Amino acid sequence: MSGPVIRHPASCLPREGPIESSLAAARRGDPEAFGALYDAHAGRVHAICLRMSGDPAHAAELVQDVFLKVWEGLPGFRGDSSFTTWLHRVAVNVVLQARRGDRRRRDRVALVEDHPGATATAATPPTDAALAIDLERAVAALPEVLRTVFVLHDVEGYRHEEIAAVLEIPIGTCRSHLFRARRHLREELA
Repeated sequence: MSGPVIRHPASCLPREGPIESSLAAARRGDPEAFGALYDAHAGRVHAICLRMSGDPAHAAELVQDVFLKVWEGLPGFRGDSSFTTWLHRVAVNVVLQARRGDRRRRDRVALVEDHPGATATAATPPTDAALAIDLERAVAALPEVLRTVFVLHDVEGYRHEEIAAVLEIPIGTCRSHLFRARRHLREELA
């Protein structure tokens, strides 16, 4: 007869606990273990890519690029930070690299921003959907570094210390970027 099953709240478990064995096997080249890592983290990586790129189809491509880079870089992962922090840093870098190299995407965003007011007029009050669209456009219009800090902090829930580590910037700079991003969004949405 077995004893009672004791369940611990997630906050009591180690942050990386269940993935450690998959991580070790994936570092040795085990594709099934890497698949387990993908399954565990793809949703969060997709959310980061989507918020930073603003395009669902492009975000899906970026997720694949992220995990390709992770697969290639996994043997060199030293463990100086948690796997999750390293993975999210790779995701942020892949998105930023794609944005720098994709001038056509920026032109499309600029065209949308040049024609404001398509979602609401003085005669029709904005709906929640219209506000969400306006917010997405305003976030997309932020300078890259401000958008990245805003998305990681206010959307994804990262702490300033984590963002600073991922972006390799001082914590004070991270706080300043978040303040400036929020101020810019307030001005754009006022």
